[in-house]
Amino acid sequence: MKRIIIYILLFNLLSVATFGQVTAPEPLGPIPSANQLRWQKMEYYAFIHFSINTYTDMAWGFGNEDPVLFNPTKLDCRQWARICKEAGMKGIIFTAKHHSGFCLWPSKYTDYSVKNAPWKNGKGDVVREMADACKEYGLKFGVYLSPWDRNHPDYGKPEYITYFRNQLKELLTNYGDVFEVWFDGANGGSGYYGGANETRKIDAKTYYDWPNTYQLVRELQPKIVIWNDGGDRADLRWVGTEAGYVGETNWSLLNKTGDVPEQMLRHGLENGDTWVPGEVNTSIRPEWFYHEREDRKVKTLPQLMDTYYNSIGRNGTLLLNFPVMPNGLIHPKDEQAALSFAKAIKEAFAVNLARNTRTSASQIRGGKPEFGSMKAIDADKESYWATDDTTRKASLTLHFNAPTSFNRFLVQEPIWLGQRVRAFSVEALMDDNWKEIAKETTIGYKRILRFPMVKATQVRLTILDAKSNPLISNLEIYKTPIILTPPTITRDKSGDIRITPGDTESELYYTLNEAMPGPHSGKYTTPVKTSDGKVNVKAIAYNPYTKQSSIVSEEKFDVSRKDWKIISTDKQQAYQVLDGNPSTSWHQNKSQGMPADLIIDLGKLEKLVGFRYLPDQNWWADASIITHYQFEVSMDNKIWEMVNEGEFSNIKNNPFWQTKSFKPIQARYIKLRALKNTQEGSASGYAEIDIITP
Repeated sequence: MKRIIIYILLFNLLSVATFGQVTAPEPLGPIPSANQLRWQKMEYYAFIHFSINTYTDMAWGFGNEDPVLFNPTKLDCRQWARICKEAGMKGIIFTAKHHSGFCLWPSKYTDYSVKNAPWKNGKGDVVREMADACKEYGLKFGVYLSPWDRNHPDYGKPEYITYFRNQLKELLTNYGDVFEVWFDGANGGSGYYGGANETRKIDAKTYYDWPNTYQLVRELQPKIVIWNDGGDRADLRWVGTEAGYVGETNWSLLNKTGDVPEQMLRHGLENGDTWVPGEVNTSIRPEWFYHEREDRKVKTLPQLMDTYYNSIGRNGTLLLNFPVMPNGLIHPKDEQAALSFAKAIKEAFAVNLARNTRTSASQIRGGKPEFGSMKAIDADKESYWATDDTTRKASLTLHFNAPTSFNRFLVQEPIWLGQRVRAFSVEALMDDNWKEIAKETTIGYKRILRFPMVKATQVRLTILDAKSNPLISNLEIYKTPIILTPPTITRDKSGDIRITPGDTESELYYTLNEAMPGPHSGKYTTPVKTSDGKVNVKAIAYNPYTKQSSIVSEEKFDVSRKDWKIISTDKQQAYQVLDGNPSTSWHQNKSQGMPADLIIDLGKLEKLVGFRYLPDQNWWADASIITHYQFEVSMDNKIWEMVNEGEFSNIKNNPFWQTKSFKPIQARYIKLRALKNTQEGSASGYAEIDIITP
């Protein structure tokens, strides 16, 4: 009898211990692989674009460029790596082969490479020097290999896939560990193709046999992640734009198969069955390859900070490109911009105000301290505040020791357990009243919110909705310095200069004589009248209270367009292409087939050396962007001479000013003829048209 009683007591004790135990939450849905998680933690790394078309001033090479052009006199991959390291980047992805097909390593499968260039007497290997420099500076190394090859005679045929994979083997076996391989989505089109000089089209979803190509990649580099914009789903996704942002709602999920429209690229898919996080790729200049004309178009610090918050701060990573100059170096302006960017990020996130707060939560998993609210601010990114399995709405509150000012809020989920939060809000307790300062959707690996400065005694994060019980691994609060946004400078059709501030408090100062503007320069109050000739304008925003100045904005304008007349249409709206405002646009009539002409009377004879085209800047109008064109000039609007033709390479993904040059010629009339748009059947669109004079 005593023995039975003892057994019963032991059973009861074991039952209490078992049923009272609180276990960690189970993972929810698709979760990142070890490779994807390691990649996500890198956050920020570099793209480097350099190839044969660096020497032809083209966005893309055609495939017929002579290797003799490639002869960088100061090439220094250690300079590239040093800049990236000092900029806070964690790795470099290098364009080993772009669309021209020119290889920056001595591939044994083609003669179209550095081995037939004068650089280092054909004995050089840029990929080797890049990989070695990354290793020296403690950076991870990645490679870009364009699937499209405009040089190879077999492109479009099955034989090319063998060639492509052979080159892939060279890059993934001869240069050490590779953290990411980048397969560009540009596929098929016009090219040299071994002398055929024709257009070839392929099915990007099937031609490259991606499943077997992926298998080869993973066999050669087990720790790699794969980026691919076409075909079978890879490890990472494009975010649908090269402008430097991903959607505010950003799920790291897609379906394993099926089409991915632009909005899905931008925002992911809440109930996707595969973990495919977004990588934000953008350039520090308008284009990917170096063009001297863009030396004054390097992204400003406010632009770079916007990119940071709109990529890393929205559950993405940031892949920032440096275009290498023909001499083989990164331009000093690009270097300065990247280092200023790194300094600003360090200053913005220097003092975490959440570190010394007390915490409380509406609910804690099982009431156990290992899942308590303090886990969100303990500086251990592997611990987390957790709620019970049935919870979908919960709040976590930070209590300051004294009223505290802040303007940034950072929050993270433990994504190795899945992405869960659908909606959340942030509130501040000010003067004993709760005020909502932000209401957002997804969190993911990292979400950073910006808002005007507030002063509060408490901050409350409320999970409003979640796919499963909410988990928060990290929460940080900051008071970041204000960075003045440089003003925008435009010149309208009449020739007047207009300067627009980026805020409501700053004063604007400008110069027209190439001198640096300051508080003692001309103060901008109304549009500035100018002559009909060229004008160089520099301007700053200046805060009279803090004595802060923005960086200098600079615009160089060609001759005035006040006497120009559009004669190919009588639509008054067409003059929006001459109004100097990039936000306005005009489209040809939808019934207008190809070719579509825009003809302008310049009002007098001008000596021309080129033209510029800016496509419609609205994202919903990208189908109207002109990709292939002819540019003609005339003295009398009767006899026309074609002075330039070709393509605006990569313009859909990079819809900035397109500049084309030609031999000097006198003309009064100009004609931009659209031959092809990004989408067949769409009406050609224009934001601005301009000429270039000597």
